[in-house]
Amino acid sequence: GEIACRIIKTAKRMGLRTISVYSEADRNTLHVKLADEAYLIGKAPAAESYLLGDVIIEVAKQSGAECIHPGYGFLSENVNFARACETAGIVFVGPSAGAIESMGLKDKAKSLMVRAGVPVVPGYHGDNQDPAFLESQALKIGYPVLIKAVAGGGGKGMRKVENAEGFRAALQSAKRESISSFANDKVLIEKFVLNPRHVEIQIFADNHGNIVHVFERDCSLQRRHQKVIEEAPAPGMSPEVRRAMGDAAVKAARSVNYSGAGTVEFIADGRNGLKSDGFFFMEMNTRLQVEHPVSEAISGHDFVEWQFNIASGKALPVSQNELKIDGHAVEARLYAEDPDHDFLPSSGTLWALDLANLEGIRVDTGVCEEDEVSPWYDPMIAKIIAHGRDRKEAMGRLANALKKSLVAGPKTNLSFLVALVEHKSFLAGEFDTGFIELHLEELLGNKPDVQLAASAGAAVLREQKSAQIESRLKPVSIFDETPWNTLDSFQLGAARKELYSVDIEGNVLDVMPVSSAQNVDVVLSPSGVYVIIDGKQFHVQEPSWDSSGAHDSSDGSITAPMHGKLTALFVAEGDYVSVGDQIFVVEAMKMEHSVTSPLAGKIMDIGVTVGDQVVQDSIIVQIDPEVEAKTSATNI
Repeated sequence: GEIACRIIKTAKRMGLRTISVYSEADRNTLHVKLADEAYLIGKAPAAESYLLGDVIIEVAKQSGAECIHPGYGFLSENVNFARACETAGIVFVGPSAGAIESMGLKDKAKSLMVRAGVPVVPGYHGDNQDPAFLESQALKIGYPVLIKAVAGGGGKGMRKVENAEGFRAALQSAKRESISSFANDKVLIEKFVLNPRHVEIQIFADNHGNIVHVFERDCSLQRRHQKVIEEAPAPGMSPEVRRAMGDAAVKAARSVNYSGAGTVEFIADGRNGLKSDGFFFMEMNTRLQVEHPVSEAISGHDFVEWQFNIASGKALPVSQNELKIDGHAVEARLYAEDPDHDFLPSSGTLWALDLANLEGIRVDTGVCEEDEVSPWYDPMIAKIIAHGRDRKEAMGRLANALKKSLVAGPKTNLSFLVALVEHKSFLAGEFDTGFIELHLEELLGNKPDVQLAASAGAAVLREQKSAQIESRLKPVSIFDETPWNTLDSFQLGAARKELYSVDIEGNVLDVMPVSSAQNVDVVLSPSGVYVIIDGKQFHVQEPSWDSSGAHDSSDGSITAPMHGKLTALFVAEGDYVSVGDQIFVVEAMKMEHSVTSPLAGKIMDIGVTVGDQVVQDSIIVQIDPEVEAKTSATNI
């Protein structure tokens, strides 16, 4: 949705009529409301809607559309869709099908880059997919290595392997994820570059032979190969290295007669700073990318407008020498996920969504307050982009905007993002792609007062119960200027800035006095109260609450940790399992989550099969722990 909304805004400014397509899950979304027309194309699963190229082309014909902008994902790099558009006489706003095909498979693209004189990472990019052969190649290359799906993107089908012992399991997992995501399980093996920096070059080419690069972006702050923070220009980038990378990117684009927007991604050895001979080609994304706003901010140009103009036959509006860098920009991806529980995707109604509208801040989003964050697609709520005179000002503006934003409903990574952009090592430019993993415990270290959250929520529930406040409440500060009434043993007032014990349906929560410096907000919903402390959310319900979200498995029920597709099942009815044995894998929102057994016992019942869509907290496997106990006793 964020993709479509971003494109619609520029299209409307240019005077273009906009037509959106949507799935059943997206009936009431913002991109449907913003478009001049909107058409239903199928069910919630992407394979039954947004990946149906023939249906989308039929809608384009029916609506009289002259062109299709494919966005950043789904069909944006699908060579068959690009060709189908050409056959139908509809302009595909992107490169030619031939260019997409040349860069679409990582192994073929790397071979092409070698011929073009672009440096590539050492590795095996051949056709032999025998596991034993690939294992021998990894040993030859030298650990650590990366297993990468040749048709992959966004970190899917990618695994880092530290040693030979872990290779086979990682290979199997990468292939399983790749076949599920791309219908292609072919992989390549590459040397893992130590202290890697992920630096990419934005390029544009028209149909008149002109190609420019619009400088670089540093996308090194990643988690599971998914970008979290992006900035432009890259810290520590010298004019010499920028020229070398830019020339290599332009050379890559020219080798496939490129047209439109594209991104050439490089991995750089960051051990001794960025150097002109220390970067390697990874892949080329033949589309506009999610992080393009930071490049727009420092260049002062609208890239979607460029895309439309190039697709309509116009030449690039500027030459390379006319492009200048203005200040610094940084982007944070605000996700519906739970950092405290392995970043599991979160979904549900956005009971509050207040994203800071401040100087130097741009917000790109596809949702509004009271919209649903669907379990079917990527869980990004918004991109928050800050632009400043320099890196320090941009980072400060971003941190301030994040702190002043409020989201309630699905859990988010808001406090995690604040910790990232305020981390002293990141601010000092001391980072690589392993930064988040290295500092994860520290970044998650902000532990809000759980009892404060429970007490604040209980107080609001008490007032709601006594009809002293509205059933639907806009976010308000707990420490508001208006004193709250005294309710039984609870008192909360602006003058005292203190909390006392709360007695709610027999559950007593003893609370120590707290400082008013804490940022506490409460939001009412039909299912209780959401209390947000410094960006972290707690859901308070009567008569009790549980911040862990964990399912009690003492009865032997093993549940799905999130909505998603069951991609692997490692047990059968009648099997015996021990604590820690892998039970099943659920994939959703670009993430594969493996579930292990919390207890020993016998598998008594399996209610699903591989390929099924499962609902969060639904029972997948039933284990009888008594059977294992009896068996063990008999054996003894």
